[in-house]
Amino acid sequence: MRGNGKRVGMEIRMFAVLKTGGKQYKVGSGDILRVEKLAAVSGETVQFNEILMVGDRVGEPFVEGAAVQAQVIDQIKDRKVIHFVRRRRKHGSKRTKGHRQRLTLLRVTDILETGAAETGVKEAVGAGSVPRDLDISAIPETGAISADLEVPPMEDTVPVPAAAGPGDSHDAETVSGSKDQDGADGTDRSDQASQQATN
Repeated sequence: MRGNGKRVGMEIRMFAVLKTGGKQYKVGSGDILRVEKLAAVSGETVQFNEILMVGDRVGEPFVEGAAVQAQVIDQIKDRKVIHFVRRRRKHGSKRTKGHRQRLTLLRVTDILETGAAETGVKEAVGAGSVPRDLDISAIPETGAISADLEVPPMEDTVPVPAAAGPGDSHDAETVSGSKDQDGADGTDRSDQASQQATN
């Protein structure tokens, strides 16, 4: 039997190995799998672009142009894991915590050996990489955040030293100024500082 697949009856079923959430999954068309939580809603189709192996092709590390498409069935939680800590010879030193990992239930719909960039299907993005206050429906088909989203700008500040000693030559006014060191009236602050030093 040549090729990379499972024999189903008389036909060979192609499979791929994809990477998501720090784990690798061997999948075939129609398989149902549980992966780390993705930023997607039920019924949505997502595309995994980090494919380690598909058909006879092995990636270095990923196969160029290959993808796996899957439909989101539901957002679920894994079974509860109890974390119990008890310290010996310490009376009453016990701690019990429970944890249920959040997962996404998927059904693999298609395995693409080439042409992943032209499909227009939204890239599978982990829920941990999307800010909590960002609406996941605002993520475009390519998986990147669109330019029309309002993202607050970062402040243009220069760090100020915590405490200046008596021998420090830093001027507090020049340190707290902007990076281009232009004053409000358009004059150069470095010139103002040098004039004050000569006076």
